[in-house]
Amino acid sequence: MEKAQEWFDYGIELAKEFGPKLITALIIYIVGMWIVKKIIGGTRKVMSKSKYDESLQNFLLNLFSWALKIFLIIIVISRLGVDVTTFAAVIAAAGLAVGLALQGSLSNFAGGVLIMIFKPYKIGDLIEAQGVLGNVKGIEIFTTKLVTPQNKLAIIPNGAMANGNIINYTAEGKMRVDTVIGVGYDEDIKKTKEVLLNVLTSNEKVLKDPPPSVNVMELGDSSVNFAVRPFCKPEDYWDVYFATHENSKLALDEAGIEIPYPHQVEIRKEA
Repeated sequence: MEKAQEWFDYGIELAKEFGPKLITALIIYIVGMWIVKKIIGGTRKVMSKSKYDESLQNFLLNLFSWALKIFLIIIVISRLGVDVTTFAAVIAAAGLAVGLALQGSLSNFAGGVLIMIFKPYKIGDLIEAQGVLGNVKGIEIFTTKLVTPQNKLAIIPNGAMANGNIINYTAEGKMRVDTVIGVGYDEDIKKTKEVLLNVLTSNEKVLKDPPPSVNVMELGDSSVNFAVRPFCKPEDYWDVYFATHENSKLALDEAGIEIPYPHQVEIRKEA
């Protein structure tokens, strides 16, 4: 009983000594997190009104949020009676060790900063990088997220993005759709060009500037192949691509212009 009483008394003494500090530190943390959320929310509103680039806005808010949280944690630890100077030295030593262990992550962080500075792409852009084609969904501190045409989410490290080749299909605001349509050797070239060009100009999603073009590309084994090249907005690429093939087939059939079938190619080769 005496031993238990000693432990109880010791616990009471610890509660008296550290209890107020712990409660105060907890209150500081709760109130501090509330203040941090308010500051981040206010900063987000200011950035939105100032028309900051969305990708840059998210990137800066993430950095600002982490900086405020680290500052709050230091204040809480200081209130618990821990020597902040000693704590800072420990953090610095740990930071060095973690930095050496996470060189790849630091490279990705640096890559994210470079992307924010040079802006090779932004949220919503259609890009091709690291063998992945997709629309940019988000640019975070360490990674870039792309949504592929198959609606798959691709997460690519910013270090690789910053150091690799990037094709931005959205940057210029227009894309050329390259298609090839073949007709028989006996068909009239001028008439064929007129029919194909009419297919392009009648499509509302095909841009008038630069104008679409239809030209003889090559004389194939069994067909005269035309390079059919309309321009469109990046978001309309696949619609224009599929419509060009379908409408060209329908228009050529209606005009009585022959499109050679694969078996005709084989017969002519054997002959």
